[in-house]
Amino acid sequence: MITIVLHIIILSYCLAIIALIYGFTKVNTINYIGLQPKTKFSIIVPFRNEAENLPVLLDSLSKLDYPMELFEVILVDDFSKEEFKVQSLKFKVSSINNIRVSNSPKKDAIVTAMQIVNTDWIITTDADCVVNKNWLLTLDNYIQLHNVSMIAGAVTYDCNNSFLHQFQQLDLASLQGATIGSFGIKKGFMCNGANFAYTKSFFQKLNGFEGNDGIASGDDVFLLQKAVRYRNFGTEKTHYLKSKNNIVITKPLNDWKSLFYQRVRWASKTSSYQSSFGKGLGILVFMGNLSLVLGLAFSVLGLFSFLNILSLFALKFGIDSVLIYKTHHFLNKNKIHYLIISSLIYPFFSVSVAFYSLYGKYEWKGRSFTN
Repeated sequence: MITIVLHIIILSYCLAIIALIYGFTKVNTINYIGLQPKTKFSIIVPFRNEAENLPVLLDSLSKLDYPMELFEVILVDDFSKEEFKVQSLKFKVSSINNIRVSNSPKKDAIVTAMQIVNTDWIITTDADCVVNKNWLLTLDNYIQLHNVSMIAGAVTYDCNNSFLHQFQQLDLASLQGATIGSFGIKKGFMCNGANFAYTKSFFQKLNGFEGNDGIASGDDVFLLQKAVRYRNFGTEKTHYLKSKNNIVITKPLNDWKSLFYQRVRWASKTSSYQSSFGKGLGILVFMGNLSLVLGLAFSVLGLFSFLNILSLFALKFGIDSVLIYKTHHFLNKNKIHYLIISSLIYPFFSVSVAFYSLYGKYEWKGRSFTN
């Protein structure tokens, strides 16, 4: 009976990943930048204690192949310990203080910035990011060619060859693959606030973060899910821009504790998803990983043959690898490292994160949050 149940779970999981692989291939890669730029952008950067990272981000923005008069940057300081002083730049930069009204510092920061935004198109990114020189040009061209109000984009890590960094890269590749794949099958439910664009007018129509501002994170996914559900045409207005020109690079974390807390923060949002597809996939991913953990435990106790646990792992590993390879090839030029050992460790890591996210506290930007 145990054998049948675990195999059904893993097979169901694999079918879901196959659907995402199919969706990934359905989203075309677009790198067209041949149109004259027209769109005005406001780039919102919430930050807290990022004096080391912000100059690097601003430097990458100064190298954008885009007219400087067509974009502005709004830095929103969420009570940093030291004030960040903006140096003289060729483009407009405003630095304002966050106005806290909810349990979510980042959502409050975006709402605070909205008060001074003078453009219709808004992009959010993070202080520890670096952007491609054609980032805005690619977005602009896509906007000119499509009737769209919200655009999700890709994020990857700038990694070294350590196991910790490569583990994060593979994990992010699987998340990015699921993100792109879900858009490809018209079930978009996830995005990354480090590369997320939408119009101010659409944000206002959605009533911003109303309804989920009690949750500390989720400035990206909850807004996306509200958009997709909006008056039965949100899916048509919400796109994924799959372009190498549009990939934002961010920093991986440098210790396991910080990584664990970050993934707990991400996982804690799942139960509040408005997307039934997203909730279902989250449960299926959890059950798939839990099946391998339980299968190994049962095999140690003599209740499940070791050959069966090997077959379950091989099946899951084979399907996961296809999605990870496709996504990694899109996101990075480097080869994949530590795929097998990461796949062996990941079920235990994932299950621990899932259980802890239900009951535990986590730290974020020097603050403690309770789920």
